[in-house]
Amino acid sequence: MAAHGFLLASLVLSFLAETCYGVTFSSLQRTLVVTSSPKAGEVLKAGQDQLTVTWSYNQTFPAGTDSAYKTTRTRPASSKSSPSPTAPLTTPSLGPLRRTYPPRLTFVRAYVYNSNGDQAAFGQTTNTQKTTNLFEIQAITGRHVSLDIASVCFSAFSIVSLFGFFYMEKRKANLAQQK
Repeated sequence: MAAHGFLLASLVLSFLAETCYGVTFSSLQRTLVVTSSPKAGEVLKAGQDQLTVTWSYNQTFPAGTDSAYKTTRTRPASSKSSPSPTAPLTTPSLGPLRRTYPPRLTFVRAYVYNSNGDQAAFGQTTNTQKTTNLFEIQAITGRHVSLDIASVCFSAFSIVSLFGFFYMEKRKANLAQQK
């Protein structure tokens, strides 16, 4: 009976080990040449500006190095050591910056994936030290007119409701006294 438990535990652990397989960033080759529309020092506004990204295979690598490449994804990556956003930009070269991007100094990184969906290589618009070709994403600032209108409407509704309920309670109390 103990042998069956050990066998079952071994199988479970082997399946878990298989699902934990991952590719480290340091193991990826930088085989892509990536360029983006913002120039160094430019400020893009989240939710308004668009980002154009182009990439190509670095021809200095031997022919066939890119034979396993199947798909590409791009994403803004922080110039600091903090993790990159989890949701990549879409594969097309042109995409709006989502409103949820935090303000930061950033660059663009593109990953290529093999047929198994594993990261196979990368390219980025900055150097290894992340000090060149950086641009800034500015978060949404200020209020929109629609938000101001909605807040006024809800405030007015709450005041009218308060007085309405107050009037109804007073009326109920007067009717109860008259009986």
